[in-house]
Amino acid sequence: MLKQALAPLVDLVYPPRCPLCGEGIGTQNGLCAACWAELVIPGEVLCLSCQQPIEPADAGLCPQCRAHPPAHDGITAATLYTEPAKRLVVAFKHGRKIALAALLARLIVARLPDLAGSWVVVPVPLHRWRLWQRGFNQSALLATELARLRGYRPLVDGLIRRRNTASLSQSRLGRAARAQLMAGAIEVNRRRAGAIAGAQILLVDDVVTSGATTDACLAALQAAGASRVRIACFARVPEVAL
Repeated sequence: MLKQALAPLVDLVYPPRCPLCGEGIGTQNGLCAACWAELVIPGEVLCLSCQQPIEPADAGLCPQCRAHPPAHDGITAATLYTEPAKRLVVAFKHGRKIALAALLARLIVARLPDLAGSWVVVPVPLHRWRLWQRGFNQSALLATELARLRGYRPLVDGLIRRRNTASLSQSRLGRAARAQLMAGAIEVNRRRAGAIAGAQILLVDDVVTSGATTDACLAALQAAGASRVRIACFARVPEVAL
């Protein structure tokens, strides 16, 4: 109620602007019509497991998921990782515009199906040195907003990244090299093991690329006894870009 009451004053002092182009907009935490149109929302013909775009003849699954069936219970992506989505992620993560977390989480929730039962929302962790340098974990901010919007339980410290994999740029590595880099880098926080055992986990990240990071998280969660793990992200890198 206080936030709503102060909204007109905030808009007066800080007129709402589109975070991508700077155009004036009606409310905070939104995009202008032109920038909304530039986001690429995953279409209808998607892999049922990983949400990669596929050909209709692929019968529901992409070649990668047919060859190597994933252990997770599906991926939900708000957008594909095109240039406008990249600019939003860069502004959020590196430009420190953490207020974008609410917008990005709303976009994820808009595509997230109804999930039966209770769920625990766990973000992909940052290494402690990376967290100290950046000052925040962007995935934890998304997870907190997503949990609030869906009424789920947030568990922002459910996972720990023991090895600082950010020192090596994963963008320069192939799929197999990324998987090798991430193997054993993430584990469940022992203090949160009881909350994860037997739980349905919604694993949240800002961008899913090859899946090496989420696979490492998935392995740790399943080893701790999670009953199901579903992945939610703002942007999914198309297979052709990999």
